[in-house]
Amino acid sequence: MNSMIQFVANHDDLSTDKGFQFKFYCDKCRNGHMSRFLPNKIGIAGELMRAAGSLFGGHFYDAGTAAYHVQRAIGGKAHDDALETAVQEGKTYFKQCTRCGHWVCPDVCWNHTAGLCEDCAPDEHEELAAQQRQAAREQIQTKTRAQDYTQNLDFLGTATITQCGSCQAKLNAGEKFCPECGKPSAAAQPRGKFCGDCGAAVKPEQRFCAECGGKQ
Repeated sequence: MNSMIQFVANHDDLSTDKGFQFKFYCDKCRNGHMSRFLPNKIGIAGELMRAAGSLFGGHFYDAGTAAYHVQRAIGGKAHDDALETAVQEGKTYFKQCTRCGHWVCPDVCWNHTAGLCEDCAPDEHEELAAQQRQAAREQIQTKTRAQDYTQNLDFLGTATITQCGSCQAKLNAGEKFCPECGKPSAAAQPRGKFCGDCGAAVKPEQRFCAECGGKQ
């Protein structure tokens, strides 16, 4: 091609040795248009025969050589002409913004009132709705943070949750027996022994109080 062509910044070249086809995309939302398939009638037979000979003939060539011949079959003037035809076809499905130069789809990304793409000239009603939802989200976050959700929590740790040493079930503070397996918890363990007569502390193995001699 000797002249500059438009509308090729966002496209995929789907051409193969069988023919030419291109997919063009909206620069904003990526909606696309696929061009009509144009068979490649020029030079394919000879190039494919050479590609086949590279793979199966009397001489050994790697797959890259065959790929090179296929690429030669795809490239060239026939490919350029097919691309130019596809560009002219594809342009009818998109609009070009004169402010930013982007090609966008008219159904989703074009502001018909302003004659510009919606990146440059957002639709007033859509923008208002979007800003309202954004403001509502921010207000919800502000009011949510202002609410005290921890006023009933014991930050000193007396309301901590422990686990049963036998079955690992959760135990609330003060529970002496596991509600799942019935095993005694740490709260049910003996905390100390005291003399029934004088109140002095005695060890579990003591038979008599060391302070008053009372039998335990």
